[in-house]
Amino acid sequence: MRFVDFKTADLSDVHREGVQVADDVFRSFGLKTRFCGEVVTVKVFEDNVLVKRELEQPGSGKVLVVDGGGSRRVALMGDQLAALALENGWEGVVIYGCIRDSADINAMKVGVRALGTHPFKSVKRGEGSRQQRLDFAGVAFRPGAFLYADEDGILLTDKPLHEYGSEEAKFF
Repeated sequence: MRFVDFKTADLSDVHREGVQVADDVFRSFGLKTRFCGEVVTVKVFEDNVLVKRELEQPGSGKVLVVDGGGSRRVALMGDQLAALALENGWEGVVIYGCIRDSADINAMKVGVRALGTHPFKSVKRGEGSRQQRLDFAGVAFRPGAFLYADEDGILLTDKPLHEYGSEEAKFF
């Protein structure tokens, strides 16, 4: 599914009752300041093996949401995983945790939201789970839901709010 340009402010005006708004806890990284897509979830703690496995898959039309437990002691994504996300067409990545190599990521055409940065890399045990409901930042991130992120915030909804139809966006 391809999406037209959007603004979360406009979407929330039209669909106020049907969206969740994440708490403003994330910093924006990468040149892609707006992204949206179907949610894919991973839950890990200071271990990014499952993050890498997901980003190795085709990601067109999808946003990877990572619950890193809010840890600020290691990074769950660096420039290599950001490049992998770009190479495999992921629309964006939201991390409830940290990234590293932020200067390099900020030069890439990727969209990343994270709590902050940390220079330490994560452990590599392969522990965690995927495709389950994640609760952080005041909202529930469910696999198959739709996420919209821009300069004003992050919205979540159960169904896509707009998609290509003809020349105009169709609102559901």
